[in-house]
Amino acid sequence: MRAGTVISLASIHDAEAGARRRVLYRGFVSEVFVPCMDPAEEWYYRTFLDAGEYGLGLWAFPLQPGADCPANAAYLDGYYAGQDGKPVENKNMICVFERYAGDVAWRHTEAGFPERVITEVKPDVSLVVRMVVSCGNYDYILDWEFKTSGSIKFVVSLTGLLEVKGTDYTHADQIRQDAHGTLVAENTLAVYHDHYVTYHLDLDVDVNAAPADLLIVNPNKKTRMGNEVGYRVVPGGATAASVLDDDDYPQRRASYSKTQVWVTPYNREEKWAPGFYADQSIGDDGLAAWSGRDRGIRNEDIVLWYTVGIHHIPYQDDFPVMPTVSGGFELRPANFFERNPLLKTRHPRDDQPPFLNCSCAGDSS
Repeated sequence: MRAGTVISLASIHDAEAGARRRVLYRGFVSEVFVPCMDPAEEWYYRTFLDAGEYGLGLWAFPLQPGADCPANAAYLDGYYAGQDGKPVENKNMICVFERYAGDVAWRHTEAGFPERVITEVKPDVSLVVRMVVSCGNYDYILDWEFKTSGSIKFVVSLTGLLEVKGTDYTHADQIRQDAHGTLVAENTLAVYHDHYVTYHLDLDVDVNAAPADLLIVNPNKKTRMGNEVGYRVVPGGATAASVLDDDDYPQRRASYSKTQVWVTPYNREEKWAPGFYADQSIGDDGLAAWSGRDRGIRNEDIVLWYTVGIHHIPYQDDFPVMPTVSGGFELRPANFFERNPLLKTRHPRDDQPPFLNCSCAGDSS
C-alpha cells in the first residue's frame, strides 16, 4: 500500500554455473520527497512525502492497455486493505512485458580473414515491470528493467500537471525579481520544485556483501581469476541533491535527501527513508538518523538506498501537461560472472519473425 511495487528474490540464471544466483532480496520505492522552492508563506509548507503521507500503492490506478504498456503485456491486479480491513481489488495495476527497442546487446565484426568477414550480433531484450503512480498533480512511471546481461535498471519517468499559482505578470519582461517560478501563461507561474525518489534495495550478492565507493562486493566469494564477486551502481542522470537549508523543517523531515547513496546494515524496522511516521515527523527517526549510529556493514546483510533527484525548473513546453522526463540508475554486474553471460543467450534464427516490443502472453482484459 505504501510502497507500491515490491520486487522480491530477483535472481539471474548463470548458464556457466548452471544455477540461479540471487542479486536482490527485496526492493521498493521507500519515499518520494517533493519540496516546492517558493519561500512565500502560502507556498513554503507545500512539501510532500508521497509514500509516507499518501501511499504509492493507494495512488496507483489501472493501466491502459496499449498506451501505458505495449499491446501484449501481461497485467497483474493489486490489492490493499480498505477502511473496514477487507481487501480491495484493483485491476491492471502492474504490467510485465518484454522490451525490444532495436538495441544491440553485443556485437563484433572480424575482418582479419582473407576473403571472409565474420559478424555476430545479439539483440538487447529485457523484461520490464511497470507501475504508474498518480499522486496529486504528478504521474510517476516506475520501471524495473531486468536485462539478460544481469543488470537491473531503475527508471523513474515524470509527467502530469505542473504546480502553478496566480500572478499579476502577463509577460516575462515584467518580472524584475526572482519569482521562484516560470511564467508559462498569462497570470500563471509554474513554481520551481524538486523530486527525490529514494529506493530501498536489500541486496543479496550471493548472500553477503560489503560496499566500496559505488561497488558492492562479497569478500567471501571470488571468481576463478581471484576477483571479488559484486555489482556496481551506475548513475543514469538525475543526480540532484536537496538544496534546502539543514534547519528547514521540510529538510529535517527528509534529511537523507542531501546524500544520494546510503548503505546501512539490514534492519527489518528500517524500510521508510523519512521514518515510519512520515506525517508530522520532526526528522528524529529516518535514514540519516539510522546512519548516525555508525554500525558496521562489512560482511553484513546490507541495504543500499539510492535517490534519483531532479531539480525541476518548469518551461512553457511543460504546460499545461508535461512531456515525460526520465532519470534513474543501474545495478550492473562487476566480476559477478566468469565471463560475459550474453555469450550463452540464443541467437535469433534467420526464419524468426522480428521481435515484438512485447512477447509476454497474457489476458489484458
